[in-house]
Amino acid sequence: MNAFDFDKWLAEALNEDIGPGDFTTLATIPNDAIGKAQLIVKDNGVIAGIAIAEKIIHAFDSTLKVTTFIQDGATVQKGDIAFIVEGKSQSITTIERLVLNVMQRMSGIATETHSLTQMIAHTNCKLLDTRKTTPNFRYFEKEAVRIGGGYNHRYALYDMILVKDNHIDFAGGVKPALSKISEFMKERNLTIQVEVETRNLEEVDEVIETGVAFRIMLDNFTPEKLREAVLHINGRLETEASGGINENTLVSYAETGVDYISMGALTHHVKSFDLSLKAIK
Repeated sequence: MNAFDFDKWLAEALNEDIGPGDFTTLATIPNDAIGKAQLIVKDNGVIAGIAIAEKIIHAFDSTLKVTTFIQDGATVQKGDIAFIVEGKSQSITTIERLVLNVMQRMSGIATETHSLTQMIAHTNCKLLDTRKTTPNFRYFEKEAVRIGGGYNHRYALYDMILVKDNHIDFAGGVKPALSKISEFMKERNLTIQVEVETRNLEEVDEVIETGVAFRIMLDNFTPEKLREAVLHINGRLETEASGGINENTLVSYAETGVDYISMGALTHHVKSFDLSLKAIK
């Protein structure tokens, strides 16, 4: 995964949530109070964000101690205790919501990803995420997909060239688009990979003929048409299915022999996991 400026993100997240001060905490809890709290799991699924939570906690207050009982990617049940944090009570209370927001979102994504990958575990198909992520939260959402057993597609617009239908149509066709890409990459001395979205076998053949791409995205193909396309490509390029695939149709697509399936729903249509950070009296 590409470099992520955690410190910058954390500063912005804390500023958004705390601003000039956590006035409730400052008003009710003495500055020298020491306490502890436990992270309680309130759902069944896959936990994610433990390592991130530790990093957030220690970055906010390095004197806080975190004792972890469960690691990222573990299957958890309601009532499990993921970790205990102890130290300055004001710090624990102030950082609580940011830790929970990150972990609940990540665990929801990891749980959904794990469920879907298990459905296609009998095939060789790998499940990919997309760029359909929450702005400024992509790093965490893609990490959650990985923790859940999925794979990361391109991180952003700069680490892979993905030629989609609009690029093709505006460029005047598959071959003109790929010709321009070849020139562009040569001029800039780029070595990144190229993937091309196709809508029919004619476009598939044009992609193969150019020799520019490493993977073909077969967009909005039915399972029957996808199987036909995969057989037609016959291993000459990697294959990826995308477009409208959901948990009800996932298995039928994976069983076509396609190498990858990308699903935006992994990150943009997920229920947050229920977690709670409660003081230990």
